[in-house]
Amino acid sequence: MADAAGLKPAAREGVGVRPPSLALELAAPEAATLEATLEPMLRVFVVIPARDEAPRIGRVLRTLSREIAGIIVVDDGSLDDTAVVTSKIAEHSITPIELVQRARSIGVGSAIREGYRRALALGADVAVVMAGDGQMDPRDLDALLEPLRRRKANYVKGNRLAWPNGARAFPRDRLFGIMVLAALTRWATGLSIHDAQCGYTAADVDAMRAFVHAPPWDGYGYPNHLLVICARAGLRVAEVPVRPIYEGAPSRLSVRHVPAIVRALVRETAARRVFGGRSRAEEPRSSCLRRENTFD
Repeated sequence: MADAAGLKPAAREGVGVRPPSLALELAAPEAATLEATLEPMLRVFVVIPARDEAPRIGRVLRTLSREIAGIIVVDDGSLDDTAVVTSKIAEHSITPIELVQRARSIGVGSAIREGYRRALALGADVAVVMAGDGQMDPRDLDALLEPLRRRKANYVKGNRLAWPNGARAFPRDRLFGIMVLAALTRWATGLSIHDAQCGYTAADVDAMRAFVHAPPWDGYGYPNHLLVICARAGLRVAEVPVRPIYEGAPSRLSVRHVPAIVRALVRETAARRVFGGRSRAEEPRSSCLRRENTFD
């Protein structure tokens, strides 16, 4: 973290940078053909919201690909050594790591929003959100990026239920909650979404800008809120199968969060029916998902 932006010079390199001599070695027609078939090179940053993840965040940081442009860890008021562990790994990491440390917890949705803001400031083409608890597999990162590389989507979500036998990874009550909230989100947004609560996502610049400038939802319910923003802005959303990693870890999304999410989705459904499913960026803030200040 040596330059003014808080990242090492290596952060200026994109994912899969093409050797500069390659095009020069080809005849002009061949080079043109190659340029037309190669996927676009993306500067990918990974955003990691974290609160009290000191025992787990080190493993998450060490398993990320060296080819990504940088990592942004947003420590949302941790009471443990999350920031200390992150800083120690950053000192020796080949991949640049920026730590954003908050004195108090505002909420996971707010932490992700701050990560998007920093990614945009650092010139990211894509921001991938991964949790700091190790429940998102880095091997699935390429699958999340694929629709963005091919310009088929602005926002890509992981779908844990689409992974072979993925539903079996969850207890029945948690699986039921995932399916109900996905159905409500489909109803509210008109998007074909089957795992709305999965936080493993990839957003392009258009999606990040929409998320940063929309009214916030600071706590849990943010995945549904971001999908509402996508629907309103006319952004393209895709899902890809990702590995469900549960291992008995308790979900921080508890029953007490659900009523607020359901009420907001019902309001959005009613508004969508009135406005005929059009993009409603000009609507009053009251029809958007309301702020919820809680992380757990």
